[in-house]
Order: sequence, then C-alpha cells, then structure tokens
Amino acid sequence: MIQTTTRVSSRTVRIGVDIGGTKIEAVAIDEDCNVLHAVRRPTVRGNEALLSTLFDVLKELRGAETLADCSVSGLGIGIPGTVDTASGYVANAVNVGVTSLALGSLVEAEQGLPVSVENDVNAAALGAHYLLADGDTSGSSAYLNLGTGLAAGYVSNGVVVRGASGAAGEIGHLPLGHQGEECPCGQKGCLELIASGSGIARRWPAESQWPAVALFEAALDGDPLAKVVQQRFFEGVATAIRILGLTYDPSSIYVGGGLNALGQPLLKGIQRELVRFSSPSPFLGSLALGDRIQLVPQGLPIGSVGAAMAADQQLLLPNNLKEDPWQKSLLSATTPRPETSQQPSSPSKSPPTRP
Repeated sequence: MIQTTTRVSSRTVRIGVDIGGTKIEAVAIDEDCNVLHAVRRPTVRGNEALLSTLFDVLKELRGAETLADCSVSGLGIGIPGTVDTASGYVANAVNVGVTSLALGSLVEAEQGLPVSVENDVNAAALGAHYLLADGDTSGSSAYLNLGTGLAAGYVSNGVVVRGASGAAGEIGHLPLGHQGEECPCGQKGCLELIASGSGIARRWPAESQWPAVALFEAALDGDPLAKVVQQRFFEGVATAIRILGLTYDPSSIYVGGGLNALGQPLLKGIQRELVRFSSPSPFLGSLALGDRIQLVPQGLPIGSVGAAMAADQQLLLPNNLKEDPWQKSLLSATTPRPETSQQPSSPSKSPPTRP
C-alpha cells in the first residue's frame, strides 16, 4: 500500500510521475517500492502549461524534507498518447493537450537526471505488477484499463511487453465483427465501443458527471434499458478478459482505470459473464479466468510507481539495446530484475477516443 515515511537517512531513490487528464502525481520510492513522499497537482493542458506544472511538482517533491538526505538515480514519466521510449518523444497525448513534445529531453535538461518516458497504461501495468504481486514479481500479469477507452498492458518477468511498434495491448480496437458502429480509429465494431466509459455514455446518456455510476444505479433500481446496457458492458469487459487470458495467459489480471471505482458490482458482473461464457466450454472453464481478476485498490499509485520502475529498467539497458525491442526482449529473458516488493489514475493508450 502507499506509504509516506518520515525523514530517511542517506539512500538512493527513484522518482516516478503519472501525468493524467485530471492530475499530475509524482512520487519518490525506495528500493522496496515504498513511497517516501508524494506530490499531486491538477493537470493544466498544453505543452508550456504542462511542463511548467510538471517542473513545479518536481521542485516540490525534490525539496521535501523527507528526501533531504537522498540522492535520485533517475526519473520516469508515464503519459497518455504515443510514446517513443528510446527518445522520450510524445505525440497525440490528447488527454493533456499535447500534439507533439520532446518531453524526455526537456525534463532531462531541466532536472539534470536520466529520464525515461513510458505510455501511461504500460507504466500502470508495471506498477500493478510490482505492487500487487505478493512478493513474487518473476511471473506474468496483465493490466486492463477501464476508463474513457479500453486498453491493456502486459508484464513478463517483471518487464513491460511493448511489441514491435508499441501497440501491444490495444485490445480496445479489436473489431467484434465487420458490422457495427464506426470507431474513431476508423474501424467498425471495436470492443472499446461497448466496454468503456465512452461506450456507456453513448448508450446511457445521463446528466450525471459519471454516466457509468448513473447506469449502475438505474440497473439496480430495475430500469429495463439500464439492465440491457449494463449487461452489454459486462459482456464486453468479460470478452476483454478472455482476450487477455487466451492470448497471453497471465497469472494475474488487474483491472484499473476510472471505472474500477464501480467496485464489487463491476467485479461480480465480469465474473458472472465469464462463468456464462465458460459453461459450454470445459476448455475455457479450466482456465479459471475469473479467479485471476483483481481490482486495483483505490488510491494505489500504480501509474507513478510504475513510471519509476520503468525508468529503473531503462537505466539497466546498455545504450546499444535501447532502440531494439527484439534485443530488449532477449535481454529481459536472461537478465535478473532488481528485487522490489509488490498501486487511481485513468491511463489511456490509444489517442482516438481519449478527449
């Protein structure tokens, strides 16, 4: 769980920053992923405003009395959009009003630290893996982000799996068929159109600021249409879980993002659909996917802690391997990971549906 300790004696810490659509959260963590200090500020959109707020957050964090005797080994940043992890360049981060930004080099020059930039869903996946793994981080896990959109992150042997182009985990844009609504990505019938906050808002328009909450309340009160929309949503999310289980077979599946605040009704609905899907299929039933699901506890800083962990892993890579995903994958399979212990933002991997 998140901890903020009293002043610590001289040690090396890592800084992680989670830049989201509503807030910027920065943490300093020790070698066991304990949070020594945290700073949060509202996000201000646009390149200059975002950088200004980020630098203010980092100044406050690094100036904290609890960190007075600490040295900083590196800084990791998780941000929505398309991220070139080799250069730290960010594009299409529409949640925070950034079209293009050389974020890594600008922060590195200002802070005087090695800086790593990661997609926010991947950072959250890494944070969940290390903070919720019950001490064993050597296995595999998947993180399903249920927010405005739908995306996933994979972790194997403690390392994020990005794929050749960084698109690994974009399951929200898997078409369920050749028919259906047009998705902002250009395809038709994408899974994200039903298994996401934006999907709920389209099917259940509500004056409430939180359409998903209004939908669940109406379904609980017996509204027939609300029940239909909610059922379709559960089917979509359970389909996403099946995709994760059948393509990657992770030992744990963590569910986070803004919609995980729906809590146990969400979890029970997903598990109920998985049981229904499994009833005609002994094979699917044998996988026990419903038993692998865990909601990320509210307030656990998986995004910022994961960003710090991502920075740590980037620093371990020789320079000639940093731009070669294939060699990185070979290295991750043979190089022991640093031992760390077992953390809400709404990360978003895919720009088209994250206004």
